[in-house]
Amino acid sequence: EVQLVESGGGLVQPGGSLRLSCTVSGINFGDYVMRWHRQAPGKERELVATISSAGTGTYVVGSMKGRFSISRDNARNMLFLQMNSLRSEDTAMYFCETSNIWGHGTQVTVSS
Repeated sequence: EVQLVESGGGLVQPGGSLRLSCTVSGINFGDYVMRWHRQAPGKERELVATISSAGTGTYVVGSMKGRFSISRDNARNMLFLQMNSLRSEDTAMYFCETSNIWGHGTQVTVSS
């Protein structure tokens, strides 16, 4: 069975930081492109970032560039999203995904 399990979400003040993790099992993790997505209430799901299978190529979307970074540890089957300078509009459920296989998400709430 393929499983993706996110963790690390929580409540943080504007300007603060969080580090999200996604632990993956049931696949050869090092063969897969990985992605982070997010969805806020009343909004469509959007791509946050993507990383190549070896971790050498990364992409972070739009306004999150310079604030968020994606990384992976293939020896531990783990994916990460470092989130800095957080804004209220970053409040969302964050999901990791590969090949249309999804975790259940971890909630990030940015509020003063």
